[in-house]
Amino acid sequence: MKARHVTVVILLIIIADQVLKLWIKTSFHLNESRSVIGSGFQLYFVENPGMAYGWKFGGDWGKMILTVFRMGAVVFGTWYLRKIIKEHYNKGFIFCAALVYAGALGNLIDSSFYGMIFDKGMTVDPAIKEYIGYNGLAVFSSKGYASFLHGNVVDMLYFPVIKGHFPSWFPVWGGDDFEFFRPIFNIADASITTGVISILVFQKRFFKQQNKRQLHPTVETNALVNDESQVS
Repeated sequence: MKARHVTVVILLIIIADQVLKLWIKTSFHLNESRSVIGSGFQLYFVENPGMAYGWKFGGDWGKMILTVFRMGAVVFGTWYLRKIIKEHYNKGFIFCAALVYAGALGNLIDSSFYGMIFDKGMTVDPAIKEYIGYNGLAVFSSKGYASFLHGNVVDMLYFPVIKGHFPSWFPVWGGDDFEFFRPIFNIADASITTGVISILVFQKRFFKQQNKRQLHPTVETNALVNDESQVS
C-alpha cells in the first residue's frame, strides 16, 4: 500500500469527522437529539471531556494529560505508518493502522483547538470540580471557552437499538433499565475501534507475510553473476 493511498484514507476520515462535528457543534443545543428517519439511529449531541465513548479521566488535569497522550500517540503513529509502508507490510494491516491513526488525530483536533475557536463548551466548575453544561448554540469566536489542550471532543452517533428492563431476579442489575447500544461516539471513535478490532481478528493473516520475510531474508550482493561464477 503506497503512502499516497494511506494519506487519502486518513484525510477522508478526518474531513468526514470534522465536518460532522462542526455541523453538530453549531447546529445542535447540548444534549439535543434528532432521530434519523426510518432507523433506530439518532444524532445526539454531547461533549466528551474524556476518552472515547464518553469515558472520563481524572477531571481537568486528567483531560490535559489525555490530550498530551493523544499528541504522543499521533507522533508515534506518524513514524510507525512510515515504517510499515516502507517495509511493505500487509496492505490490510497498513489500512487498519491508518484507521487508528486518523481516529486519534480527529479527536486530538477537538481536544486541542475546539476550546479556542468556540464561545461555548463544557467547563469545570471549581466549586464542585465537575464539568457543567451550557445553554444556546455555540458559535465560532476568538474568545474561546477554554485554552489550548482543554477543549472537549464532540460526540453525536447514538444507536439505542434495544431498550428494556432487567427482570427483578436478574443479578446486580435487577429492575434497572437496559439499553443497547448506550455509548455516544463519533466517526473518529468508530475509526479507531474498527482498526483495532480488525487487527485483533485478522492478525495472523496480516503478519503471516511479514513473518515469512523475517524467516527467509533476501540477501543482496554486489557480486557479478555470470556463467563463470555460477556453480553447478
